[in-house]
Amino acid sequence: MIGIVEKIAEEQALVLSFALVGALMWLSALLSRRLTRGRIHASAIAIVAALALAWWGGVVTGGKKGLADIPAFAGLALMGGAMLRDFAIVATAFEVDVVEARKAGLLGVVALALGTIVPFVMGVIIAWSFGYRDAVSLTTLGAGAVTYIVGPVTGAALGASSPVIALSIAIGVLKAVLVMVATPMVARFIGLDNPRSAMAFGGLMGTVSGVAGGLAATDERLVPYGALTATFHTGIGCLFCPSLFFLIVSAIA
Repeated sequence: MIGIVEKIAEEQALVLSFALVGALMWLSALLSRRLTRGRIHASAIAIVAALALAWWGGVVTGGKKGLADIPAFAGLALMGGAMLRDFAIVATAFEVDVVEARKAGLLGVVALALGTIVPFVMGVIIAWSFGYRDAVSLTTLGAGAVTYIVGPVTGAALGASSPVIALSIAIGVLKAVLVMVATPMVARFIGLDNPRSAMAFGGLMGTVSGVAGGLAATDERLVPYGALTATFHTGIGCLFCPSLFFLIVSAIA
């Protein structure tokens, strides 16, 4: 019986991965509701739990893909890959009302610029303070402060070392969790209650997962608007960090 179960799990790895993620989200929602009364969004709890499981999977198997190195959970590598991630981001944007989106106007552009430049500069300064001096590492870590997607994209383009790329991802994930947790707490004080402010917020924060999770805990109707500008933010970061920003850091460093 155990052999049959293992065979089915390996052959239906992608289906099993969806079931595993669904169970993790259900448990996270339960913990969010019972332990924090919704103050900490379920997505934040799920991300932390997923990171812990990925670490455990790496320790057990000695591999580099976390739980995906266990044959029964190999489907997680596809489910967590770029294809389904980008599909989810694009699908979210389809819920945007174009009329409302146009109202962001210049405010949205300014938010995108500040949301890209300020985190990058802060990331470079912190990396410098921790002893990094080469332009490649500084740029990669600064890009990680923009989002955890921009960090590895920049690192791969510039030829950064694996530890630096991994650290850039960790920086971006930490930012996403902090944004996700803090958004419901500060929403009332910053007027985060309409599509225009949600788009400005998404541009400033940048992290798609953090903004989406935070807005979902605040007002689900605002999620598409925040996610829209946050997605543009990721694209802008991937364009400028390994090119213009790297040249500037190289000139300074």
